[in-house]
Amino acid sequence: MKKLELHWQILIGMLFGILFGFAMTYPEWGPQFVQDWISPFGTIFVKLLKLIAIPLILASLIKGISDLQDISKFKNIGLRTIAIYIVTTVIAITIGLILVNLMKPGDGISEDTITKLTETYATDSGVTSKLEEANRQKDSGPLQFLVDMVPDNAFRAVSDNSLMLQVIFFTIFLGISMLLIGEKAARPLKEFFDSLNEVVLKMVDLIMLTAPIAVFALLANVVVSSGDPDLLYALLKYSGVVVLGLMLMIVFYSLVVSVFVKYNPIKFLSKISPAQLLAFSTSSSAATLPVTMERVEEHIGVDKEVSSFVLPVGATINMDGTSLYQGVAAVFISQALGFDLTLGGQLTIILTALLASIGSAAVPGAGMVMLVIVLESIGFPPDKLAIGLALIFAVDRPLDMLRTVVNVTGDAMVSMLVAKSVGKLGEPVEKKWNDHLDEVTHKDD
Repeated sequence: MKKLELHWQILIGMLFGILFGFAMTYPEWGPQFVQDWISPFGTIFVKLLKLIAIPLILASLIKGISDLQDISKFKNIGLRTIAIYIVTTVIAITIGLILVNLMKPGDGISEDTITKLTETYATDSGVTSKLEEANRQKDSGPLQFLVDMVPDNAFRAVSDNSLMLQVIFFTIFLGISMLLIGEKAARPLKEFFDSLNEVVLKMVDLIMLTAPIAVFALLANVVVSSGDPDLLYALLKYSGVVVLGLMLMIVFYSLVVSVFVKYNPIKFLSKISPAQLLAFSTSSSAATLPVTMERVEEHIGVDKEVSSFVLPVGATINMDGTSLYQGVAAVFISQALGFDLTLGGQLTIILTALLASIGSAAVPGAGMVMLVIVLESIGFPPDKLAIGLALIFAVDRPLDMLRTVVNVTGDAMVSMLVAKSVGKLGEPVEKKWNDHLDEVTHKDD
């Protein structure tokens, strides 16, 4: 009997997780049972993915650079990657602004709902922490993101997943330096990182064996910890606008893959679906990065020297889904609270959301921090910021899950586009977790 494909296993795990979560909301002891006995399995899974994210970036990026015969190729890959990410982010924000202006979801929010949402969430620790973090980022200079990109301690950088840009900077610096000392001198270090790359990829395969159970646990916990159903229903129109925008971005990616890469878009979505489903379950581009890299390399055929740069950079600076959500959320909050937003203000949203996405961390909830920066850039009253965040906080978690799917899909699309443009999109070679099992298993004759 043929083994069920991984994405179907994950989908089944998600479905059972949602059903089990809903079932556990009825008994009084249910939510606590899920948090005590089910949720930890999902937490461990996410930790394992984050555990290998930095070693994977180090090993794969150094391998990609050290395999280059011509250093100018890396410059071409880098410039194309950044340019395409900027273009897709601007398109995402524009789609969001067009939809929210056409559908006007904020006009349907009653004063009673605003009052109830404010009372429920304005003093929530989640909202206040986002405001504090946004104020910290706002007080930094315009080029602070460049300063933050350069580590002063390489070992501290690789010990913190939130410093991924610093890790990428150090790794590129190390890889280029290896090229410049010549093949003979660099060979021992290159062989070490080549071997480390193989080991980390095998770790990804092993971790993915537990993915169906993990997404069951993650989704069950999301369901039992969701907010007031009445408040969620009140924000249905706003959520619908965001979801429609995110779906249009998936359509846009599929068109790009079809027209420019000459690759079947249905096949593209099928191949990266395990990464998309994990992005949905974890709400983290960084945690999903090892799986995204494995899918585009082994299942689509993107060369490692492209994927090892494009995907880690994308997980950090390419947040199309998050940027689209910010455009919708900023205008929705302005509509609901009667703040007059001009055309100039909406153009400011595009620019600010683009810049904010570069410096934002690839972790759950980062979009809310970016939203505060966007709202302040259009002159939104500071005393109403907490109310504005409270308006959308109830549905932020499910929307965060969906926009992370778009972020990851965009990363995969750009890696294919860049690979195609530099002649590095070939036939995939799939590796399985037990490829070398017979070498370490001794059977008696």
